[in-house]
Amino acid sequence: MNRKKTLSLLSLCLAALLLLALAGCKKNDASAAQKDHLTRIREAGVLVIATEGNWSPWTYHNEKDTLTGFDVEIGKLLAQGLGVEAKFEETEWSAILAGVDAGRFDIACNGVGYTPERAEKYNFSTPYVYTPKVLVVRSDNEDIHTLADLKGRTTANSPNSTYANLAEENGATVTSIDTLDQTIELLLQGRVDATINAKGSIDDYLAQHPGAAIKIALTLEGDPVVFPVSKGADSESLMAEIDRILGELRASGKLQELSLKYFGEDLTNP
Repeated sequence: MNRKKTLSLLSLCLAALLLLALAGCKKNDASAAQKDHLTRIREAGVLVIATEGNWSPWTYHNEKDTLTGFDVEIGKLLAQGLGVEAKFEETEWSAILAGVDAGRFDIACNGVGYTPERAEKYNFSTPYVYTPKVLVVRSDNEDIHTLADLKGRTTANSPNSTYANLAEENGATVTSIDTLDQTIELLLQGRVDATINAKGSIDDYLAQHPGAAIKIALTLEGDPVVFPVSKGADSESLMAEIDRILGELRASGKLQELSLKYFGEDLTNP
């Protein structure tokens, strides 16, 4: 056999092997795609959880710089109930839901409030706490007492949060921020007129900064707080397991215990 024919046969063999390898990869990819969300988590042995890490008492770093908080403890218990390890990914609020949607995170543990609009895009767990909202102003402010008083005013809030949306619905212009500390700083500096936030977070801030010149002008009823996962039948079994674990935590009193630990009150009921 001459040299050209030998090279031609080798090329054909290599091409055939390459096609077989590609077919195998595609088969493996298709097989992985057929596995639902819960199966993929259990096979990986890790529940990837999105959280901010700077919103006390939900998720924050303690004096030892260890990530902790109400949602951090619940996230660990969810992972434990699934039989896997919890892996927390800290990111800005604006990236949390987008990351869940894109599959970067399995779930978000960050005091996510339920809204009908969000429910169209994400599967939600049953509510695990109900957090009252508060309207906060500077101590010397005598003009803002109700949500209606926000018309034509300015507030500071995380972008696309339920608090920012509520402020905008009542005619306020919202300045986007990343942390509660930034919010209070803008408020104290007079750069915004007010903020709407979770009562537990404001209570926690005032406990740590008793001399802060801010006050609660109005307290509103609690919003249901839920865990979001990506939408679709692919995540239904994961959502069912999360609801099962939350039900066990509620029945055992652990959920109430953690609420008292971090918020000083039982927020587990409407």
